Amino acid sequence: MAIKIILLVAFFAVMLGIGVYCRRHATDVNGFVLGGRSVGPWLTAFAFGTSYFSAVIFIGYAGQFGWNFGLASTWIGLGNAFIGSLMAWVVLGRRTRIMTQHLDSKTMPDFFGKRFDSEPLKAAASLIVFIFLIPYTASLYNGLSSLFNMAFDIPYYVCIIVMAVLTCVYVLFGGYMATAVNDFIQGIIMLGGIIAVVAAVLYSNGGFTAAVEKLSYEMAEGSSQQGVFTSFFGADPLSLVFVVILTSLGTWGLPQMVGKFYAIKSEDSIRKGTVISTIFALIVAGGCYFLGGFGRLYSDVPGVVLENGSVSFDSIIPSMLSSLTAYGWGDIIIAVVIILVLAASMSTLSSLVLTSSSTLTLDVIDNKKKMTEKKKLLVMRVFVAFFVLVSAVIAIVKDKYGFTFIAQMMGVSWGALAGAFLAPFLFGLYWKKTTKTAVWASFIFGILITVIQLLCSFGVISFDGAVLSYIFASSIRSGVVAMVGGLVLVPVISLVTPKMDKDVINKMFDCYDKKVLVSVKETLEEEN
Repeated sequence: MAIKIILLVAFFAVMLGIGVYCRRHATDVNGFVLGGRSVGPWLTAFAFGTSYFSAVIFIGYAGQFGWNFGLASTWIGLGNAFIGSLMAWVVLGRRTRIMTQHLDSKTMPDFFGKRFDSEPLKAAASLIVFIFLIPYTASLYNGLSSLFNMAFDIPYYVCIIVMAVLTCVYVLFGGYMATAVNDFIQGIIMLGGIIAVVAAVLYSNGGFTAAVEKLSYEMAEGSSQQGVFTSFFGADPLSLVFVVILTSLGTWGLPQMVGKFYAIKSEDSIRKGTVISTIFALIVAGGCYFLGGFGRLYSDVPGVVLENGSVSFDSIIPSMLSSLTAYGWGDIIIAVVIILVLAASMSTLSSLVLTSSSTLTLDVIDNKKKMTEKKKLLVMRVFVAFFVLVSAVIAIVKDKYGFTFIAQMMGVSWGALAGAFLAPFLFGLYWKKTTKTAVWASFIFGILITVIQLLCSFGVISFDGAVLSYIFASSIRSGVVAMVGGLVLVPVISLVTPKMDKDVINKMFDCYDKKVLVSVKETLEEEN
């Protein structure tokens, strides 16, 4: 207990100290929201990765998908690394940085408004962000209950309040720069923590070979196939593909993820950040899902399989950790994991509340009533505190009363945001012929799919057809349909709807053709 408390106090002290230290970078809107667009590769890459992977990944998703797919769930981590990180940086990184600076855009809704010359689009995007980031933010507390009940004898609401207050304080003081620096430290903790946990769990099961052998004896429900949880694609390959697509491609349309590219410093930072971010995702996401793949070895631990036969997915990873207390170093590993989960949750929480507050302040309030720089900063800080408070209240209420509506909303937030924004943002960066009507179509389609999913989840409507019933049986599948549907709708509708003024759009895209001088090490002299 002493080790756990000492590490927690040290962790919190460092987070607060960084917030106070970085306050000099948050004296204007550009500094508070984007760190002055001067954030280097390491900070940006770790900010991207820590915003990507929260406690939901480590506790919830790793347990759930590891149980469902076995070791094949590692494919999810690989997809997160190569599609969600590597390809996101390669495809979106440079163009996002160049275009958003050219348009003087600080948020994703602001990008839509300026890129397509439409204030209604900007307002609609702001509303979508506001509605769906709040439940997403509240979901970050999921899984903390099981872990802290195992490690401490304190009420769950205390954990939520402490985490919320500390995150709020360092974001209020230092804005984006404090978030980025803390993300870097939290990212190092996540890297070391996941490696230590994977090694400890494998050791406790007799090593990798022995653990895999034990897992090969586990049978899938309704199947007589042996070794299915150690097979290449697991027990349900099609569902695995849907999970990989949603959790990997979805990052391309999430405002809190794409916003990291707005703030990056230089071309060199983008190249380095691409590599760093990919390696980070490989270790953290790959490690989490690989670890979760051994979840069925703990099916006999009390609390994992409930009396009614259902599985408590949030209890799987904590059960793995509780088994380590039999070893002398087990308590140290558990202490590290507590810090790991807090770091993962706080880093994502800070990113989400900063995105929500800047969107509401700059794209909604300031759009109607022009404010001074000082007033904008004050309003953004007020909304940071507001969003942290709301997310904490929702999490506490959900835990106390078990409101399934909130749980369902959390599950569809990712699909709604990515389904609405991914295609318009991607085509808006690359294709001059993308039209305002096509963007509206993507917004409407993404939200419509989300609403239908919610109605199906609560039994309000149902479908008899095999295809529709399969799609809307899971928010993961419907989220993928929303994203892929947008990628089809935007180019098709853009071909048959009125285009923007040619001169206006050419001026926007001129930013990509601007001539700059580079050193010989970047390009041979005769090619200049």
